[in-house]
Amino acid sequence: MYKFKILLVDDDQFVLRTIAKFLEGNNYDVTTAGNGEAAIELLKTSAFELMITDLVMGSMDGIELIKECKKLNPEVMSIVLTGHGNMGSAIDALRLNADDYILKPTENEELSFRINSCLEKLELRRKIKTYENILPICCVCKNIRDDTGKEHGEGSWVTIDKYLRKKAGIFTSHTYCTECIEAERH
Repeated sequence: MYKFKILLVDDDQFVLRTIAKFLEGNNYDVTTAGNGEAAIELLKTSAFELMITDLVMGSMDGIELIKECKKLNPEVMSIVLTGHGNMGSAIDALRLNADDYILKPTENEELSFRINSCLEKLELRRKIKTYENILPICCVCKNIRDDTGKEHGEGSWVTIDKYLRKKAGIFTSHTYCTECIEAERH
C-alpha cells in the first residue's frame, strides 16, 4: 500500500514527536525538520505530497517556508499548524497557496480530516494533470510513452498501470470487460 509522504516542520521537539507518531500510526511516511532551513534542504532532495509547518519558528517562519516550498515544488500541499494564529497570518498563508490553516492545539480527528482533504485535492490535481496531456499509446501493446524530462518522442514505453502509479499514485485493478468474457466463452 502506498504511503503518502509528509514533511512535518516545527521547532518544538515535543510537537514534532507527538504529531509524527500520530501520523505514522495512520500509515503516513513522515519526515521531520526542526526549522525552515532544514525543511528546505529536505525539499530539495526528497519528494513530499504534504508539508505541515508551524508558523512561528526561528529565522524562517512558516509563511517564508511555504513560499520557498512552492518555488521548489508547486504541487506540494501545505498546512500551517500554529499556536500563534491570527486573521492576518491566515490570510497571508492562504494567499501564498497554503492549502489549510489550523490552530494548535487541535484534535487528532480534525488534523486527520484536514490532511485527508488536502491529499484528496492532490489526487484530483494529479488525475487532471494526467488526463490533460494527450498520451502516446501504442496501437498494438497499449503501452504509454512517458516523455517526462525527455525530448518529445524520446521517452520510454511503460504499461498503463506503471504510468498511472508513477504519475498520479493511482493503483489499478484488473478484470474482464463483457466483450472479452464473451470471447473467452467461445
